Amino acid sequence: MVFPLLKLGTLVLKTVSKPLASRLKQQAALHPKFRTSIIGLAQANHRLTTNIQRRIYGHATDVEIRPLNEEKAVQAAGDLISELFVFSVAGVALVFEWQRNSRSEAKKEEARRQEFEVKF
Repeated sequence: MVFPLLKLGTLVLKTVSKPLASRLKQQAALHPKFRTSIIGLAQANHRLTTNIQRRIYGHATDVEIRPLNEEKAVQAAGDLISELFVFSVAGVALVFEWQRNSRSEAKKEEARRQEFEVKF
């Protein structure tokens, strides 16, 4: 009975995290102080991804990278933050499931060992 409820709970958590991420993205774009800080994050992410793409395609990497305009930077940072939020929620759910499964397996192993000791 507990196992299906836990599975359902993690599914609900993942489903709820998507609208929360969308809301977080909206609020990040509207809050003035947070907006200025995420622009720097977006510019750094833009430089990193552009350099990686240039290296993959064999283009020169020493060329100056034009920064994103403010609106594109806010949009990119909002996307990045919302994706990181969804992936972190999924990661936490995965770790929780793994730990729960490990405890369950340890209990089963302990029961097998106890049963083996009783027989001999």
